[in-house]
Amino acid sequence: MTNKKSNNSKVNGSLVFIQEFFKHPLQIGSIIPSSRYLERRIVEASGVAAGKVIIELGPGTGGVTRAMLQAMPQHAKLLTIEINQNFNRMVRSIEDSRLIAHLGSAGDLREIMATYGLEPPDAIVSGIPFSTMSRSTGSQILETVTSLLPPNGRFVAYQVNGQVATLCQPFMGPGRLRWSYSTSRRCVFISG
Repeated sequence: MTNKKSNNSKVNGSLVFIQEFFKHPLQIGSIIPSSRYLERRIVEASGVAAGKVIIELGPGTGGVTRAMLQAMPQHAKLLTIEINQNFNRMVRSIEDSRLIAHLGSAGDLREIMATYGLEPPDAIVSGIPFSTMSRSTGSQILETVTSLLPPNGRFVAYQVNGQVATLCQPFMGPGRLRWSYSTSRRCVFISG
């Protein structure tokens, strides 16, 4: 019975994702949500299993969010920041006391973290579409990400387009970038 409920939730999430893509194509970088395979790769690359504070920028319908919550320690916190009200509502419906689902912009990351009194994050995972935002907005977000991550912190961005790697280089340097490919998306892994 639980598996059927999970499958229905995934189908409903996919439908909402597609509908929101057509309403706001520049806010959402893909017409389909992340696959389970990509979710596993993101969890592995971000090291959330050992994290205390994890941040997810642009959680969409919450597929990666759920995967990270399954891997995270019980004492950890996961802050999600989503600009789309419908997606944020879906993420808020996930019942887990470690989850803080915030409706807002990744551009306000520092202020949002301060609102919740969070320590520097061990990992920041991003599904936001850097390829559809202005270069200055993307650079500002990545500058903030870089300033918040401790020396051993990790930044993982999964994108269809490689724009995020280009934007990361001035802040994180080319030596810290590693690429992973799935069938439809690139995963940029930047480690500390």
